[in-house]
Amino acid sequence: MKRMRMSQLLKGMFVVLLTTMFIGFATSCSSDDDDDNGPAKSSHKVVFKAIASSGSNIEVAVYGIDGNPTTASSLSGTTWTSPEVTSEAGAYNANVAVNAIGADASSTLKVQIWVDGELKKEGTSSGQYLSASASYVF
Repeated sequence: MKRMRMSQLLKGMFVVLLTTMFIGFATSCSSDDDDDNGPAKSSHKVVFKAIASSGSNIEVAVYGIDGNPTTASSLSGTTWTSPEVTSEAGAYNANVAVNAIGADASSTLKVQIWVDGELKKEGTSSGQYLSASASYVF
C-alpha cells in the first residue's frame, strides 16, 4: 500500500512538473512583444535545493530549465542540492519538484531555486507523503 501510494505521488509530481515546463516553453516561444515576461537576456547559474524535516527521506528530484528536465533518483537523507546548471540566454523558466517520505504527518519539505547565488523561489509541502515544487520565470 505504501509503495503504491508513493508510486501514484511520483506520477502526479512528474505530470505537474512536465506540464509546468511545457507551459513555460510554449510561452517562451510566443510572438508577444511584451519584454516584461520575456526570456532571459543573459545566461544564469541555477542551483536547486531541497530540505526535509528530521527523520524524513528525500527520494526523487526532477529539475531543469525550460523543457529539459533531469531526474535524480535513489536519493536519501534530509537535504539535496543539484549540480549548478547554466541556463542559456533566451531561457524562460527554471523548475524543480521533489518527493520525500516524512517521519510522520507533521513532516515538511521545502524546495528552493537559487539563481546567480540569490534565492528566487520556494515551494513547500507537509504531511507524511511529501511532494513540493517551485517554478521561477527569469
